[in-house]
Amino acid sequence: MKIASVATGRLLLCPLSVEGAERVVAREAGGEDRWAEGYPGDGDVRSATGFLRGVAERGDPGVFRPYEIRVDGVTVGGIGFHGPPDATGVVTVGYGLLPAARGKGYASEALRALLEVARVAGVAGVKGDADLDNAASHRVMEAAGMPCVAVSETLRHFYRAF
Repeated sequence: MKIASVATGRLLLCPLSVEGAERVVAREAGGEDRWAEGYPGDGDVRSATGFLRGVAERGDPGVFRPYEIRVDGVTVGGIGFHGPPDATGVVTVGYGLLPAARGKGYASEALRALLEVARVAGVAGVKGDADLDNAASHRVMEAAGMPCVAVSETLRHFYRAF
């Protein structure tokens, strides 16, 4: 299934294919891949591994997959869904950028675009969480329109209903 890339003002979110995910897991760029130094990070590898496992178990998830975040054609991080919507119609998101790409508003811009993908796909809501001490990630979710809805011993939980 071919999923369209999502363009924002400064970014291109490119949906990860099975082949692309396999390259990320192997940490071996191929084809037209242009990766910034340090990509993929451990989080990108975990995301790609989970995506491959989900495809093997449930089939192609459509738009509910990981996306590479590209700036000027170069991948600087990733963002995506942890899988298809749950029984209540809610999806979970995660994201990460290389240190050199942080602090420029890219994560919030990418998250706003991904929230729109979820809304158009008809989900009931989108959730995410971040460690209590990860103030930067808290700001990303809040800037993208996901307010904090709960705090546990270790995490702040964010949610956007549609």
